[in-house]
Amino acid sequence: MRLTYPSNIRIIRVPCTGKVDLLYILRAFEKGADGVYLVGCLEGDCRFNSGNLRAKKRVEKAKQLLAKVGIGED
Repeated sequence: MRLTYPSNIRIIRVPCTGKVDLLYILRAFEKGADGVYLVGCLEGDCRFNSGNLRAKKRVEKAKQLLAKVGIGED
């Protein structure tokens, strides 16, 4: 089943959320994105061992940085 998304949503597929670097998240906001949504394996059930835990740490760091610059962590 293929889902259709509005034209302002961009899907970027990666093999593992652990491959999403902090700079990619921040660059999305720099380029005008309203938000970034990472979807991956359940915690403790990553196909690549601990990729989702690395991604979780990076998202937390991004939230801290965004809060510091006044964008907000949500």
